[in-house]
Amino acid sequence: MKLKSVDISKTASASSIVFEALRRAIIEGDLTEGEPLRQDEIARLFNTSRIPVREAISRLEEHGLVKTQRYKGAVVSGLSVTEAEEIFDFRALVEPEVIRRAVPQMSQETLAQARDSWAAFSEADDPMTWGELNRDFHSVLYQASGLQYHLDIIDNAMDRIDRYLRAQLVLSNGMERANEEHMGIWQACMDGNAELAAERTRQHITGARESLLQNLSNLR
Repeated sequence: MKLKSVDISKTASASSIVFEALRRAIIEGDLTEGEPLRQDEIARLFNTSRIPVREAISRLEEHGLVKTQRYKGAVVSGLSVTEAEEIFDFRALVEPEVIRRAVPQMSQETLAQARDSWAAFSEADDPMTWGELNRDFHSVLYQASGLQYHLDIIDNAMDRIDRYLRAQLVLSNGMERANEEHMGIWQACMDGNAELAAERTRQHITGARESLLQNLSNLR
């Protein structure tokens, strides 16, 4: 199992640390679809008991990153075409509204931070960093909305598709398009045009949806 060993035997929030480590390993593709999560092995890696490991796996299952299979126990979940379509349809409904609400509240500091995130994404040559940098760009802009419940759900949705999106950018040479679309979204925010920012965000998501669905069979 590809996980870094961490000693959390004296940590009160052991289950949270295990959860975050497993979540990141799944999102970044270190733990792949169908890979079993063996509680004894994970507990040993983190120098803890099985209780926080079981709690962490239960949380991952709630997030859709893990599923329980007969005879195998907990394994890393995959993403079906139907699930991918549903997640993108959800994002195309929610994220434009979030950025529409955020634009009037954006400060110059927010816009500068988003510009830096966009620049970091456009200059990154390591595919392993693309998912996180992409999320940083959108998250900075969305935070100004103050819609924390929406933001939490968006994060959960991104957790499900992040590893596939990164691979899709590689397979489809989609970085150039993503950079152009990020620039368009940022410029609309900079101009204070909430409706245009919302529309460009919707187009950005639906474009990624089509590209991912075309390449999903190659991402297994």
